[in-house]
Amino acid sequence: MTSDSFFHPVSGFDLPRFAGVPTFMRLPHVPPGHDRFADVDIGLVGVPWDSGTTNRPGPRHAPRQLRDASTMIRAQHPTSGLRPFEAVNCADLGDVGPNPADIPDSMARITAFHDGLRTAGITPLTAGGDHLTSLPVLRALAADGPLGMVHFDSHTDLFKSYFGGTMYTHGTPFRRAIEEGLLDPARVIQIGLRGTMYDTEDRDFARATGIRLVTIEEFFDRGIPDVMAEAREIAGRGPTYVSYDIDFVDPTFAPGTGTPEVGGPSGFQALQVVRELAGLDIAGADMVEVSPPFDASGGTAFLGVSIMFELLCVMAAGR
Repeated sequence: MTSDSFFHPVSGFDLPRFAGVPTFMRLPHVPPGHDRFADVDIGLVGVPWDSGTTNRPGPRHAPRQLRDASTMIRAQHPTSGLRPFEAVNCADLGDVGPNPADIPDSMARITAFHDGLRTAGITPLTAGGDHLTSLPVLRALAADGPLGMVHFDSHTDLFKSYFGGTMYTHGTPFRRAIEEGLLDPARVIQIGLRGTMYDTEDRDFARATGIRLVTIEEFFDRGIPDVMAEAREIAGRGPTYVSYDIDFVDPTFAPGTGTPEVGGPSGFQALQVVRELAGLDIAGADMVEVSPPFDASGGTAFLGVSIMFELLCVMAAGR
């Protein structure tokens, strides 16, 4: 498959990277209603929303910073040689406009936007936003049946509720997704879990439903190729969602996040795990929890978009 030249990014040889209006990876802006919208294969979407955050807010500002950092992304993968923008039609589809005062309304907007992408046959690569963003995206993408999921994170995000009954926070999205039948727990693996804990309620739920948990100790003991081979086996051949919380990465390399946990992977290992997703049927993916207020150098955002490029390459190869 060869892409339409309309969908090629602006080269740094043609326009300096510090010039022009920033879009994801300097791709054309093709929002719904654009006359080329139906021609998009993979759409990059911003969700500037963090109303599910329970401590340190800031991910609502991430899509704007990620777009700016992504002007540093070039056209070719350094090891595979893949040129994703020439393989498939990619575009920046713009932002989902949230309602910062209303969580249910915001989730309905996010679901409606992504349902439009599913109907159009566009595979979304979504930039949050906090991790609650994943739930309304899954509500759209799992309309035809539950998905598998490979989830990179320090936390399970499987808690029942917060503060005595608040059901929708960035710590609960995948509990709701299992309850709503959006994910098949037997095809879900969560990788990188670590940090101090309130209790074991979330992990008890995972084990009771068949979700595979990989702690950071197991991750390092076994090594990336072995863990990711298991991840591919668990996800299987069916449609699979990939959710990537930037706090999977050690805060030495990614300090700009609201809930950092020490003892995690390096920046290079953060890329390696995505490369090991090759061969999966990826129905959609997200990068969440980048928080510009805690990212003084901008390095977290650049790592975030570098991971997004890796995801884009795996998705493009799958198309």
